[in-house]
Amino acid sequence: MTQLRRSLAWSAAQSYLGVALQLLSTMVLSRVLTPAEVGTFAVATVFAALASNFRDFGVAEYLIQAKELTHRQIRAAFAVNIGVSWAMALALALGAGLAGQFYREPGISEVMRIQALNFVLIPFGAINMAWYRREMNFKPMFMAGVLSDVIGLVVAITLALRGHGALSLAWSSFAGVVVTWLVSVSFRPRDFPRWPGLAGIREVLHFGGFASGIYLLGQLGRNAPELVIGRVQDVSAVAMFSRGGGLVQLFRQLVVRAIMPVCLPYFAQSVRDEGSVNRAYGRGVAIFTVIGWTFLGFLALAAWPSIRVVYGDQWLAAVPLAQLLCLAAAFEIVHYLAKEALLAHGQVKAASRLQAELQGVQLVGLLGVLPWGLTGACVGLIAAQAIGLVLSQRALHQGTGYTLGELLAPCRASAPVALIALAPMGALVLAWPATASNYLGQLAVGGLLTTATWLLALQRTGHPLWAEIARLIVPLRRRFGGRSADTPEPSDGAPH
Repeated sequence: MTQLRRSLAWSAAQSYLGVALQLLSTMVLSRVLTPAEVGTFAVATVFAALASNFRDFGVAEYLIQAKELTHRQIRAAFAVNIGVSWAMALALALGAGLAGQFYREPGISEVMRIQALNFVLIPFGAINMAWYRREMNFKPMFMAGVLSDVIGLVVAITLALRGHGALSLAWSSFAGVVVTWLVSVSFRPRDFPRWPGLAGIREVLHFGGFASGIYLLGQLGRNAPELVIGRVQDVSAVAMFSRGGGLVQLFRQLVVRAIMPVCLPYFAQSVRDEGSVNRAYGRGVAIFTVIGWTFLGFLALAAWPSIRVVYGDQWLAAVPLAQLLCLAAAFEIVHYLAKEALLAHGQVKAASRLQAELQGVQLVGLLGVLPWGLTGACVGLIAAQAIGLVLSQRALHQGTGYTLGELLAPCRASAPVALIALAPMGALVLAWPATASNYLGQLAVGGLLTTATWLLALQRTGHPLWAEIARLIVPLRRRFGGRSADTPEPSDGAPH
């Protein structure tokens, strides 16, 4: 558990610093770039993101879940990664013109050609990063993430202020890839394989064929709104929907981005040590839901001041969209880790099938945009996530034996905490509605009340997360004289 906590600490530190830098960038760029420029980059990024998931080809997951990892396997994975990455770079470059014509926006083509350069360099750092994750050594990832975010921020703002529009975001992404590659190489052990090899490549291709489908479908589902709305309406509508989902994205950056890189290595280690992922998965659900439901609930209640602060006045029409998308995300996070649990158990086909089902349902829900506009799309996504919860539980039960009772236990522990924590903010919104003159005060007061109430509810209900927070508090109390050195540390508190 010590290694897990250390890994989470590095991952969380990277995530939170990255979010702070991204918020700074967003606050500046949202006031410099027009909705059309933001929408142009958003649509182009969909194609790059889809190519990126196919480019990964499940190589990282293959290396992480392998029970015993050899240099032969690493070289084979490297060869696959180079081949697929360069193929994706060529596909993006050749398809850029068609994408610009389809969406009637030439800027999309220009952005995609720059993004193609990323795929030439990525494989030379990706294998190193996958190995660091397997070893649960997140320090190199922290260094790479922070430095790439800083350089990307400087590049994006500098170019945007010079009038480069959507291209400023594209060059920022490329600069981040260069920095990540350099850092990953600098931390690489001397005996780590440096060249690709063909021996064992069939095994990597077999695993990657299914695993890449999981993440490719997942990315397609996440970006389906941009693809559909951009075609049915226009890039400005894409930008408005994107800003509505920006609050959910904030949750993903603060929580999901910090936890997800650790989950698959942790689950795989649990399978190797205990023969099952179920106990570790239940612990993950408990922590994910108690943080996620509270966080998303607060963002839904404080959507108006949050969007005003982060994006500015021109995006306030996205407030009702943001509230609906927060509700959709609240359903999603209950089984957000299901695919990683199946992969850790070696159930790659089951994980791929589940992902196909989830994205199919989401696409159907998204079609609500046709008769009812952006609001209809949001409501459709809520229904899709509710159905997805049922599909995920069924797949987990079949693949790992995880029962509905095992799922309900962490949910019952988290729901009261979230409801108690959100009560003060709900009362504040009713008694002191946000206006142009008081929105900063409402956001600050509501945030402090929610945080304090959340911590108190965690402690009073004995939620498993409180044991982890208490472990952080004990050393501080000892250092500052609040507790004696012989005071015992808190128990784990996790359900077994």
